[in-house]
Amino acid sequence: MENKSGRKSMTIIIIVMFASLIIASLWDKWAWIKNSIHTVLDPTAGFLLDWNMTIGMLIIVLILNVLITLVQKYTTDQKELKRIKAEQKDLQKQIKEARLKGDTAKMSELTKKNMSYMPQQFKLSMGSIAYTAVPLILFYRWFDDYFKIIVTNTGEPVRFFGFMGWFIFYLVFSIIFSSIFKKVMDVA
Repeated sequence: MENKSGRKSMTIIIIVMFASLIIASLWDKWAWIKNSIHTVLDPTAGFLLDWNMTIGMLIIVLILNVLITLVQKYTTDQKELKRIKAEQKDLQKQIKEARLKGDTAKMSELTKKNMSYMPQQFKLSMGSIAYTAVPLILFYRWFDDYFKIIVTNTGEPVRFFGFMGWFIFYLVFSIIFSSIFKKVMDVA
């Protein structure tokens, strides 16, 4: 039964990912999607960016990461993920000890065992993507539109802290905020 459930969850993830790609690629062709998202985000996220580009972007990234972390916490089997991570941490310790002793056979065996947890961990942690993929794709497309308009109007690329484009800024601060929120909210 678990295998059937696992296939079902992977099918849902594949469908959501496929839908996300379709939405992203047809953004400019399906005006109703683009216009709907702009109607919602221009007066909210756009207001924050118009007020102060850097602080506004930080607030947006912070809010998105709080929401993503909450979705991860409540749509994944946290107990099982923590169990797997604890076992992997123990295996890493054993691998390090085997490396120090020069026992390559033991290292190989432990590494193989550690890698065997990857598919299960992936399956457990990717369930939340069904809830977050499409909204994030819509946000990324909106960001792209928003910053293209600024470039068109000013002739200058948008840079955060003088050197980062919007996507790198989003990525760096998502990693930082995500790490903090996962720790605070005890998310595996």
